[in-house]
Amino acid sequence: MHGRIIAVLAIVLLLFIAGTNIMNAQALAPTWMKASVTKLENELVKKIGEDQRIRFERGLKQVADFWRAEDGDANVFEDFVQTNFAGDQNTIDEMFDRFEYLLEKMYGHMQEVGREFRTQVDLDLGQIQPFDETFAGYDPSAHVIDDFFQNKIAFIVLLNFPLTTLDQRLTEGEKWTRRQWAEARLAQIFSKRIPAEVNLAVAQVTSDADRYISDYNIWMHHVIDSDGNRLFPPKLRLLSHWNLRDELKANYGNPNNGLIKQKMIQQVMDRIITQTIPAVVINNPQVDWNPFSNEVNPAAVQDADVSLPTGAVVTNTPEPNTRYATLLKTFNASQKVDTYSPTAPTLIARRFEESREIPEVRVRAMFEQVLSSPLVGRIANIIEKRLGRNLEPFDVWYNGFSPRGAYTEAQLDEIVSKKYPTAEAFKNNIPDMLQKLGFTKERSEYLASRIEVDPARGSGHAMGASMRGEKAHLRTRVGKSGMNYKGYNIAVHEMGHNVEQVFSLDNVDHWFLQGVPNTAFTEALAYTFQDNDLQLLGLAGPTAENAALKILGDFWATYEIAGVSLIDMTVWHWMYDHPDATPERLRDAFIQISKDIWNKYYAPVYKKNDVALLGIYSHIIDSYMYIPDYAIGHLIAFQIEEQMKKAGNIGSEFERMAIVGRIAPDVWMKNATGLFVGPEALLSAAERAVTDYK
Repeated sequence: MHGRIIAVLAIVLLLFIAGTNIMNAQALAPTWMKASVTKLENELVKKIGEDQRIRFERGLKQVADFWRAEDGDANVFEDFVQTNFAGDQNTIDEMFDRFEYLLEKMYGHMQEVGREFRTQVDLDLGQIQPFDETFAGYDPSAHVIDDFFQNKIAFIVLLNFPLTTLDQRLTEGEKWTRRQWAEARLAQIFSKRIPAEVNLAVAQVTSDADRYISDYNIWMHHVIDSDGNRLFPPKLRLLSHWNLRDELKANYGNPNNGLIKQKMIQQVMDRIITQTIPAVVINNPQVDWNPFSNEVNPAAVQDADVSLPTGAVVTNTPEPNTRYATLLKTFNASQKVDTYSPTAPTLIARRFEESREIPEVRVRAMFEQVLSSPLVGRIANIIEKRLGRNLEPFDVWYNGFSPRGAYTEAQLDEIVSKKYPTAEAFKNNIPDMLQKLGFTKERSEYLASRIEVDPARGSGHAMGASMRGEKAHLRTRVGKSGMNYKGYNIAVHEMGHNVEQVFSLDNVDHWFLQGVPNTAFTEALAYTFQDNDLQLLGLAGPTAENAALKILGDFWATYEIAGVSLIDMTVWHWMYDHPDATPERLRDAFIQISKDIWNKYYAPVYKKNDVALLGIYSHIIDSYMYIPDYAIGHLIAFQIEEQMKKAGNIGSEFERMAIVGRIAPDVWMKNATGLFVGPEALLSAAERAVTDYK
């Protein structure tokens, strides 16, 4: 499950952690700038000394690259530089410390405001009013960067601290001190000059997309077969795609009608992807729907406290490509940022070169290395033998390698609902769960005191703080009868995010280094919690056989999400190649891209062509090419877990890794495991597991 910070600040924080992107807009620079720069270089270096020349010339250029006519004339520019250049180490240290303290307070409080403004939308607190959506779409930090350029705080940073390139961070970063890394991250905050109205527009689109996805539920008791049979229990409301996928997984342990239910869920997913799903069935328990015939009728049974409005017309009119119109809006919002990002002029470039700090070509090669591995066919044969049938497309989510395959969904739901009837019950048990993961009693209680647990309206997410002393928030879905296993599994994952968020904020040496290198790393750390969810319930302990099976499961999960990642990446390339596309054209292209990737990497194994199933992922629609972080996260998670096995303790290793903070991915990984990021560890272990499989 996802662990992204779903907040109004999402895109601004993405820019906050962005890599260097110097605004080389000479056409906007004042005509007098070149002469003023030459004058300052000749005059001021004499005063500050030759030993400061390199620093001064670098800072002067950085300021000049961003200065606009409205910032002041030549006299203002020259006076600013002479006044604000820190020419000795004591002044530099004082400036750095002050900026670190003040920016932490500012971003911390604004993140807090953004979280509170989204409370009614994010949490299960009753009806959402139109004004709630307006608050949720407001970004209190949208004007900050704009304001800081206008009052010249941004220029003070650019004058005194270095903007770095991705190449510098990748090739030189391993030798940098912690302070050098912190200074690099400070300068990156001001590596773009994006107008406030653009930030607000992006934040509004992000909020709208998140709301669309969060409300996309299917009431499964009202999904019927051709004979009118109801295969799913009353009140089962599944969010797309997460809960639909997890319900599909749960039915591998169902010896009765599990396969039939899985095929029905696949058909529901296909209707969503192709936008042939009747609009009336979305989040509506008052109609019955046969996803195969697409017939819709008023509900013959009631399992919800609402009724169909009198005179309401029930038709199978499809959803009007809302899914792809939503995706298109995120693309159009990203284009607004492109204008102010000439050295990374697409969201694709910003995602890989800035957010992930791993080049796209390298990421794509890693995914293709997994997707094209001969291990795929060998593991597929193992799965067919375990299932006793040929593979179906939905077997991309086969979870029979996991120990949870020994338990039915009903058994797990019963155990979890008794243990966690409320969100508060889950919070109260966090110390015990953390101790089972190897954290000391003292550390477990400390971490639990830093995490709040809230009842989520959607599937759940983790929202960390941005200021030391503030608490992280774990949002989890809890039904009236308590938490079910799906919700618990997600909550354990989100708890992993929260623990990382606490360590990498409260326990890191520099606030500018808070967090981890990129989203894939926080996903990877969270997986180490999620993979132990049954042990936390006291249901299974690790065995040698389970460990080998888990490796096969890890490989199969990576194989699945790597393909979804390529879909996400390819769709964004298509949108940039077709900037005037309509939702209908995007829908058709999306479906074809999904089929093409399936045909290349999956059809040879599944013996079925033109399957669009992998396109079901909701994060493709609302999360600005987020999916590759999952696949990278699987690779990273495996490397991390292998290290934790060697050390014999999750807790201590988790903390050691998390407090390294936000440095370059390969530098972080080498510090954590001794290796750079890559698929080799997973492939080698999977080869051994397949060879040893009995």
